Amino acid sequence: MTSTIPPDHIFKSYDIRGIYPDELNEKNIVRIVTAIYKFLQQKLPSKSKLKIAIGRDMRLSSPVLFEAASKTLASFGAEVIDLGLVSTPTFYFAVFKNKFDGGIQISASHNPKEYNGLKLVMASEKGILKIGKPTGMEDIKKMALEDIEIEPSGAGSITKMDGVLETEVENAMRVAGNPKIGEFKVVADAANAMGATYIDILFKKIPGNLIRMNFELDGTFPAHQPDPLQFETLKDLQKKVIDKGADLGLAPDGDGDRIFFIDDKGDIVSSSQIIALVVRELLKIHKGAKILVDLKYIFTPKKSIEEFGGELVVTKTGHAFITEAMHTNNGLFAGEASGHYYFGETGGADAPLPVIIFILSVMTRTGKKLSQLANEVKAAHESGEINFKVTNAQEIMEKLKEVYSDGQLSELDGVAINYPDWRFSLRTSNTEPLLRLNIETHIEKDVEEKKKEIVEIIEKHALLQK
Repeated sequence: MTSTIPPDHIFKSYDIRGIYPDELNEKNIVRIVTAIYKFLQQKLPSKSKLKIAIGRDMRLSSPVLFEAASKTLASFGAEVIDLGLVSTPTFYFAVFKNKFDGGIQISASHNPKEYNGLKLVMASEKGILKIGKPTGMEDIKKMALEDIEIEPSGAGSITKMDGVLETEVENAMRVAGNPKIGEFKVVADAANAMGATYIDILFKKIPGNLIRMNFELDGTFPAHQPDPLQFETLKDLQKKVIDKGADLGLAPDGDGDRIFFIDDKGDIVSSSQIIALVVRELLKIHKGAKILVDLKYIFTPKKSIEEFGGELVVTKTGHAFITEAMHTNNGLFAGEASGHYYFGETGGADAPLPVIIFILSVMTRTGKKLSQLANEVKAAHESGEINFKVTNAQEIMEKLKEVYSDGQLSELDGVAINYPDWRFSLRTSNTEPLLRLNIETHIEKDVEEKKKEIVEIIEKHALLQK
């Protein structure tokens, strides 16, 4: 089977992502999907007929990519389950809940409208395994570039599956303990993307007044790019929370696997604070459980984890790495600074719904506002991510290791230097040509001091990209 060769740079650490149609299109996706199918056959040799779920987001190129991928898999004899328009967490849940052999989600997450991509998973004894650089992406890339061939059998099928989202919401309520939830006013800005789907269904199941912003699915993203990590995209939501006197705001990203919270004062609540609030609830029931946190910011989660009798495990950044670490460590819950949250009970996959429910339930039980709760668990001041476009990332990391040689060094993911009252991490991005710096301190004024100090060192030694 012959098709256009995909460019090798679209195979990322966590997923496949490129510009449509120049880098990813309905022709070269055939070659990519052929490699994915061959990979699953190799990993699951006992399966005579693979069951593979495919979901898609609202991007304009998703229907044609979905059709090409589905037909390719069916031509090899696979039983293809069409999940339709779903968020990435809904896709993960469907694969996990139904014990499918593998799955492909067609989405480019929070990237601009011209992009599309594929997120890949396969069955695992402990849940689902996200296929990334450490778990098979290199194998798939190699096969796709070499144009692996499979003889079409024509014996496959494509079957539509409905009702997944409703089941996912019910499961999220169960994971959160089916708590009592009060009548809150909640503003959500879905950025015309997939988070709208599960937020809508959730608020049909629980009390409260949902004020919707940009809920119409539109792959051109007319309101703004669906990336809550770009805090300027949150300005309208923050203003709406204040104007409406709302209790909180919600901001999912493009494919719905990340979620950010705005408190009653219109301020952005850090993911570290959300992690801390959730683990307090979980550890009341699951004493001694392992909680995973990516290495960017650990002070605030660490304080709550230790106070409530859990065990902190620090991981590399990135969903494929964290899901693998969840399985290896038998983790109960994991959180990332980027707004990803994972539960062992959802197969180690991203699950923002239980997090929303946990936060609402804590507000209900305590009678406290989100701003109060977030302040109670806060144990550090965070710099936010500072990015550098450099060509000599490793040289800069070595220089910082030398300058801060009296600190405790970790090379789990780039370079992290830890002191009792402050720390920083410096790592290369898994998705973009960037060097990323994060700093946290126990004393507020120290954040800017340390930021100025480290940025000066980086800029002094940086070879900038042209």
